[in-house]
Amino acid sequence: MSADHVDHPQQPAPTGATFPARPGWPEIVVGLLAMAAATAVAPFFGPLGLGLDGVVYGLTLAAWSGIVCLVGFAAAARIRIRSWGVFGVRRTSWRWMGIGVVAGVVAFVLKGVVNYAVITLLSFDADPQGSYYDAAGGGVLPLILTFAFLSVLTPIGEEFLFRGVVTNALLRYGPVVGVLSSSAIFALFHGINLAMTTALVVGIIAAEVMRRSGSIWPAVAVHVVNNMGLPLFVLITGNTGSA
Repeated sequence: MSADHVDHPQQPAPTGATFPARPGWPEIVVGLLAMAAATAVAPFFGPLGLGLDGVVYGLTLAAWSGIVCLVGFAAAARIRIRSWGVFGVRRTSWRWMGIGVVAGVVAFVLKGVVNYAVITLLSFDADPQGSYYDAAGGGVLPLILTFAFLSVLTPIGEEFLFRGVVTNALLRYGPVVGVLSSSAIFALFHGINLAMTTALVVGIIAAEVMRRSGSIWPAVAVHVVNNMGLPLFVLITGNTGSA
């Protein structure tokens, strides 16, 4: 594969029209709005609605974090483009998957260093993952489900939307703008907390791996490796508090 992201040729539609060579602003706007609308439902699972207990609520949020992004991707993919390959959802090599795993380890270590610096220098330690620790610490089955939701479902959902749609669309402005701006958007959607710095680091590495490989799956590997940290921490230490 080429090391640089390249445009795909115009794709003929059955009606004789042409599909865009890559996603654009319509896909970005529709995808992010659909994701935001689905995210707005989440509070109703907790104190504002069903009042689920801590473990069930944590599991619901863990699953919902992936589902809302898949909702956003589905909405974006339906408005103009029917080929998922345009979004980077295409086969890749085992070599690139291996690179994605290694890049995920690098992202995990680097985000730890960055977060430590943020906490130390800015006294900023707001951590939004308390509900996930509650879920992972609820027993064997909740731990397995937390692992599946955070380390499989969420990476797939977030990569499909933020790399498949947003990064691919913004790469029209060049690799630097595409990678950095899409990663900044990804980070901002995680809120003003430690998850934002984590998302920025992981987003940059995942976006660059996707750009170079031409496939979303190595970026998913980056994300999977990073997200395995929380359930593995609970499994190894038994600590259900914030790390």
